[in-house]
Amino acid sequence: MEEHLLAQALLFAIEAFVFALLAFFLWIYYQGLGRQYVKLWMLSLLALSVSSVAVSLQNYYYALPQTHIISVVLEVFEQVFRYLHLVLLLFGLYCAKTQRSLAGKELFWATSLVLLLGGLATLLYAFEQRDVFNRFYLRVSLQTFVFGCSLLGASFYLLFSPKQHFSSKILMWLLFLMGARYLLFSFASIIAITEDWFGELSTMMVFIDFGANSILGFTMLIWMQGAERNAALVAMSQIQYLGKHDSLTGVLNREQVIEKLPLAMTMALEKNNKLSIFLLDIKHFKFINDTYGLKAGDYLLGEIAKRLNNSILLPQVVGRLSGDSFVFVLDIQRAHMLDMALDHLHELISRPYRYQDHEISISCSIGYCFFPEHGENAEELLQNANMALFEAESHNKPSVEFDESMQSQGRYYLLMEKEIRNALAADEFVLYFQPQLNLLTNRLEGVEALVRWQHPEKGLLTPDKFLPDIEKLGLNSELDGYVLNKACQTIGEWYERYHRRIVIAVNITAVEFQDPELVDKIQALLFEHNVPSSFLELEITENMVMTDINSAMGTIVTLQSMGIKVSIDDFGTGYSSLVYLRKLPIDKIKIDRSFITEVASNDSDLTIVKSMVELSHGLGKRVLAEGVETVEQLNLLRHIGCDAVQGYFIKKPLPEDEFVQYLKRR
Repeated sequence: MEEHLLAQALLFAIEAFVFALLAFFLWIYYQGLGRQYVKLWMLSLLALSVSSVAVSLQNYYYALPQTHIISVVLEVFEQVFRYLHLVLLLFGLYCAKTQRSLAGKELFWATSLVLLLGGLATLLYAFEQRDVFNRFYLRVSLQTFVFGCSLLGASFYLLFSPKQHFSSKILMWLLFLMGARYLLFSFASIIAITEDWFGELSTMMVFIDFGANSILGFTMLIWMQGAERNAALVAMSQIQYLGKHDSLTGVLNREQVIEKLPLAMTMALEKNNKLSIFLLDIKHFKFINDTYGLKAGDYLLGEIAKRLNNSILLPQVVGRLSGDSFVFVLDIQRAHMLDMALDHLHELISRPYRYQDHEISISCSIGYCFFPEHGENAEELLQNANMALFEAESHNKPSVEFDESMQSQGRYYLLMEKEIRNALAADEFVLYFQPQLNLLTNRLEGVEALVRWQHPEKGLLTPDKFLPDIEKLGLNSELDGYVLNKACQTIGEWYERYHRRIVIAVNITAVEFQDPELVDKIQALLFEHNVPSSFLELEITENMVMTDINSAMGTIVTLQSMGIKVSIDDFGTGYSSLVYLRKLPIDKIKIDRSFITEVASNDSDLTIVKSMVELSHGLGKRVLAEGVETVEQLNLLRHIGCDAVQGYFIKKPLPEDEFVQYLKRR
């Protein structure tokens, strides 16, 4: 008898070691993945390990009576940690299947219930010598009954869950067999506790449980590998999707609109119909963002896209061109359909939107043209529709059809060029500053300078309202030079007035970046405003670098040698080469806000962002995430090792006077 109990003590000690080892492997996975279900399964195996240690010690101290305080304490540990193992296992399974995270409150109440159940099952009749059977029923029969019902329920949950992979099926059958074993043993313990064969069955179950729980731990490891492989495939699929669709609304992006239009044009010709291209621009959209916040603006854009996509007119193409501008392409069969389509589009957009407790009403301006009358290719049709839209907005008209006599394209851009040059001369362009927070020190590490046009008639214009025209007119270099000068001037003035040196990041365009005189221009500006070069940062895009990699590398190296910081902006939206990205001496990589929007609620986005952070750190680059709007996003980015963030949650872009006040408070 003594040898038998000591052998069982050794067996349970080995069990504890194996389960602790499996928990260690899960901990390693958790450090890399950060998934809550991995953490719960790790803790579940640790709880099982502690329970096995308690049983091992019970067998080792077999000579102590069951009512002895040491025996009672060990029994409490065994019961509590066995129940805790079950609860954590089931919670982890739920999180793994639903890709949801449990709140701390839910885990707290579950743990409290486990402590109560385990404590009661042990302490009732704990010190009563004569209540052996009642003690056994509470500690063994009840426990195996609870385990059996729970594991059978979990197996059926997996059976009826969609998207099962191989490890999911293994776990389903394993939980079913373990649940059936526990239930049968529970019933046997009630009716056959005094039978000789029941003791032999109990000994056999020790070995069966050891094997089953070990297989369970290995199945968890297999599950994680399968789940992460599926997550990676989903992430790759999403990246491909984002390359063709607008990340915020899900409709086609500009490139895909231009690609799809020729097919719609061909079909219209075959049917001898007109193809109408409607460009819609939401009125006073900036007011919506300023009043209700960026999330409300994003919600409205998503709802508008849904309404256009689901229109009863069955459009050939729906896309988002930029900002709050949408394109809606329709095959017009009869003349009267045009008026019906315009009325329908205005009604579709102006129908009230419900956001949280607010009812928001908006309207739109529409410019439209026809194929084949007003153009022979997609670019020309979109340009002509855009000129009609400009006419509608300028004269506050709901809808305007493109007309050659209305305004030629050359005249439009001639007037626009004059207006932009006058604005540059009159200092109508102003800088707004958005703070960037260092997540390690929780201090301001710099600001991004964002240009706005304080138009004397149209008010404050955001870049999407004037940058397309500036690019078309080839005035990028003039605007970049203006912004660089303003940024350097501001750095110098802030030091003179407030004795603060703030790093200002400036976006520069491909045209300016490829200018051979860029370095000389920057040197002159730094000297003129007495600004140390380390307080200026230039932001370039991936595509700018890849256009002429050798020239770009030379420019970046020269800028770096001067002490000027260079960062890659909107990372993940272009076509960079990892080989060259590794070689570029850039300081920072900025992850585009389209990846951050749902990072706290979407595992695919989390996988993408985490991969970007790990990739950047692996290349020796710092990482800044743009578009942080919630505390959940901030905490998650901090957890996965992001170096810095910017976005509306930290602070919205501020005009200089407001930013100075913000600076004084820090």
